[in-house]
Amino acid sequence: MVVILERNIRDDDKSRVRTYLEGKGLKVREIVGVEETIFGAVGHVALDIREVQILPGVEKVIPITKPYKLASRELQKADTIVSVGPVKIGGHRITMIAGPCSVESREQMFETADCVCRSGAVILRGGAFKPRTSPYSFQGLGEEGLKYLKEAGERTGMPVTSEVVSPTHVELMRDYVDMYQIGARNMQNFELLKAVGAQGMPVLLKRGIAATIEEWLMAAEYLMAHGTDQIVLCERGIRTFETATRFTLDVSAIPVVRKLSHLPIIVDPSHAVGFRDKVSPVALGSVAAGADGLIVEVHPQPEKALSDGPQALYPDQFERLMRDIQALSPVVEREVTRLPELRTARTSLADVLREPDADASREVAFQGERGAYSEQAVKRYFQSEDAVPRAKQSFRDVFDAVLDGSAAYGVVPLENSLAGSIHENYDLFLQYPDIHIVGEIQIRIMHSLIGIPGATMEQIKRVFSHPQGLAQCAKFLDAHSSWQRMSFYDTAGSVAHIARENDSSNAAIASSEAAGVYGMQVLREGIETNPQNYTRFAVLSRENGSSEREPDKASIVFSTPDTPGALYDCLKILSDRKLNMKKLESRPIHGKPWQYMFYVDVEIPREQGVFSAAMDELSQKSDDLRVLGTYRAMT
Repeated sequence: MVVILERNIRDDDKSRVRTYLEGKGLKVREIVGVEETIFGAVGHVALDIREVQILPGVEKVIPITKPYKLASRELQKADTIVSVGPVKIGGHRITMIAGPCSVESREQMFETADCVCRSGAVILRGGAFKPRTSPYSFQGLGEEGLKYLKEAGERTGMPVTSEVVSPTHVELMRDYVDMYQIGARNMQNFELLKAVGAQGMPVLLKRGIAATIEEWLMAAEYLMAHGTDQIVLCERGIRTFETATRFTLDVSAIPVVRKLSHLPIIVDPSHAVGFRDKVSPVALGSVAAGADGLIVEVHPQPEKALSDGPQALYPDQFERLMRDIQALSPVVEREVTRLPELRTARTSLADVLREPDADASREVAFQGERGAYSEQAVKRYFQSEDAVPRAKQSFRDVFDAVLDGSAAYGVVPLENSLAGSIHENYDLFLQYPDIHIVGEIQIRIMHSLIGIPGATMEQIKRVFSHPQGLAQCAKFLDAHSSWQRMSFYDTAGSVAHIARENDSSNAAIASSEAAGVYGMQVLREGIETNPQNYTRFAVLSRENGSSEREPDKASIVFSTPDTPGALYDCLKILSDRKLNMKKLESRPIHGKPWQYMFYVDVEIPREQGVFSAAMDELSQKSDDLRVLGTYRAMT
């Protein structure tokens, strides 16, 4: 059952409720949410829920109807985020796990780890104990293989996962892996599930080759009932009559599981199809279907692999797959997870968040109301759940919050693919010379028609939104010509407005996430005229971003002398240095009529010193050169 506690429940009342439930033989799990705190109570106990309902401090009791209790979304509405070392799986992330089917040698693991890490994988996989259909097949290197796997992971900074096949191996593997893997053949090995669950560590649970979704979630329930709530579900294909592929990948399981359970779900396309030429298209299809990540087999020489060589990708194939996923991720409103040492602002934020009393350092300022697209950008860039988005009234307020230290970072939009540049923010960079760009994130703008709960489209008379929101949904609104279009200062703010008015004839255009924030109802999704609608956001900090890896993009601003060819001379420096220009924007200089500043975004090449040399030369040809920031651009 789900026991919803009163918001202002006293500590002694909460303790008495827990004691009462545990005294009845129930296992109690406390879940603290943004709006409410609940107790999840599970166990084979016949109990009249009215006995719990009357306890002091209890607001409501809801029975859980699913046979899997702890894994059910009835118990926990919010998605579980699983932490595997520094890597997080779930939420708005696409997490890539890669490596060979089997650990074959130290050299093989080092070579594989280097190539998959370089391409973008963040967790290293490799089998040390291999359950094989034939007793004559390679069974793995055992503990020696675990040592090679761990060493390769430490060398690249990646946490590691490996399959555990016997309860007797659980304690041994604990010292080597960051996440246990339960293979398809052992999904219903209940003694193994009990032993692994008792470790309290992250677990990757693969679906059995003939298991229903309910049986799969019941296996997760075994793990949770015995001690761990850090579980990642893995769809890897089921056995059907089809023989064209090794197994049949049940893509539909992804949205089904996401509705039934709060646990993240990833996909293993390698085992599903069994042939490397089919792995990438199936992997991309899985991401499009909503998978939280992929686990892919990669081998430096698949033709010489001791197990599953035909389904292992070559390193260059994996690199291409990663590029394709990077291109796809904004469309599905996800971000590809990266190792902390590859980040700029996020690495710094994680360090700051470890300071227990540094409240301001947890805040990330954005302009708008809760549920705004800028808040989405905050959440997708800063993957740490300790980051606190803080709404500000204006863009200037965001800059001020970063400058005075009341926020560690700020996020502001720079450019929309349809509406163009947000000039106000470009101008603010000139007024705040101590503010730097330390990151960039792009998100897709998807508009929804939102009404109050129970309202219908037939009742609508007025639609509120920011003028750009109204303009970007013109085709949809033209089909409802009787509706009055009401300009509002903010898309999310328009949802807050109709929530306050509580009038079924009012509607708003904003993100579906804004509807959830204010308890409103989504009447129609995807109403924008042009689906190619993206906004590019800059991450701001008082400190220049720094990273162990070189940044790949820079933003600069400069003015030019009032002489013929001055701008050409400046841009020629970038061309001569092979710095690929991504954007050129001119803005008038306030107080200097007919004089302009030029904003330029360039890609930074891998060669050390090229960008610095170009800036030194550019400073001689231009006036007032300033580097706004060097950073890694995230899509």
